Amino acid sequence: MGLTPPFTPTDSFCEQLTEDSTFLKHDPRLDTEVVDKLILQLNRIYPQILTDKEATKFRNLDVPTSVRLGELLTHLQGKGEEACREFYRALHLHVEEVYYSLPTRLHLRDSLDPLKLPRVIKQRHALNDRGPLFFMGCFTFVVGMAFFYYYSEAKVTGGSRALGMAALGLKRKAQEVLIWYTEESLIK
Repeated sequence: MGLTPPFTPTDSFCEQLTEDSTFLKHDPRLDTEVVDKLILQLNRIYPQILTDKEATKFRNLDVPTSVRLGELLTHLQGKGEEACREFYRALHLHVEEVYYSLPTRLHLRDSLDPLKLPRVIKQRHALNDRGPLFFMGCFTFVVGMAFFYYYSEAKVTGGSRALGMAALGLKRKAQEVLIWYTEESLIK
């Protein structure tokens, strides 16, 4: 599968339809009813683009919708520029949300918007790329240190004073709690 260059406003409707074909064939919003509306629109309003016989062929319900749509798109590309342009008009008329989500429409909208900033790709890990095991290791270490401090507090007399000194860099509420805890352990 080759990569196609981005759509430019000077590309023909046939070239746009070639680029959009894969998207259109796989879009679930283009169900049987919508495809039939598109075929009928092209057949009734532009019989030179899609004759009655061709419309009947493309409306055959025994063939899956994506296959019928693919054959219709190929047929329209063979008919020329005007047929492709009228298909886009019918698509815009009947399923506007699909029309505006076409790859060529998105390229056009992005290329014509001078104020649009380049897209920023969100990273999975905002602070680091070490993953969940690193987090679990750090968390386990902190919990271990907390247990060690809790169970060895009675034996270590300087521990509570160190806790009081650690309070110097904290906010007011945290300082009050740590200093209160330090003073309480000194009273014992």
